[in-house]
Amino acid sequence: MPCALCGDIVPADVTRCPACGAWARRRDFRAVGVAVFMLLGFHAFLALGAGISLLRLNHPLRNATQDGYDAASVQHSLLPFSDLFVICAVLAAVTGVMFVSWLWRAYTQSPGPHRHRKGWVVLGWLVPVANLWVPPRLLYDVWVTTGRYRMSQRHIAGALIGAWWLCVLLALLLSRSFAQSGADSLADARFTVHLGVAAAAFQALAATLAMTVVYQVTRLQIARPD
Repeated sequence: MPCALCGDIVPADVTRCPACGAWARRRDFRAVGVAVFMLLGFHAFLALGAGISLLRLNHPLRNATQDGYDAASVQHSLLPFSDLFVICAVLAAVTGVMFVSWLWRAYTQSPGPHRHRKGWVVLGWLVPVANLWVPPRLLYDVWVTTGRYRMSQRHIAGALIGAWWLCVLLALLLSRSFAQSGADSLADARFTVHLGVAAAAFQALAATLAMTVVYQVTRLQIARPD
């Protein structure tokens, strides 16, 4: 494997270039994978905590009656969760940038063939309509071509990536609905809390599934001989 800095050949069993001392590409790629993995884990933990807190808020609403319902108090209780979902969105954006960087390098290192050109690793998230189906196809191609999987293994990888992408889309939809919903009545408040719990659950599940994919692809590419 050539060194990215000086071009000298780096043996597969060392972590630094013998000529210039630069980190080998695999070590650098593993560091990016670990960073993405940890960010996804923190996002899953944050979303899970939000969902559990909303479930605790749902208990008094379930036993409340419309006559004793205090809309102002419930709206005040829900306000921190709206801020928490904003924090989750910012964290998701930061994690997304790191994830695209990781996917770019994973695409470069995977043997192929790929159904999309390398530029779609970035454009696939930005182009309307295409961003609904290009990212999971790219990730699937990188994973199964890196592992040289058999058909049964490809089906498992496809199911996992499909579940991840479905959770991502549902989390986005439910989070936006939660931000736009109100608590003017008891029924509205219950519905808003349920939306928040579902949004948090799908965020946590999407982050957990993405952790699995990142771990598997990074492990395969580090172990793959040049």
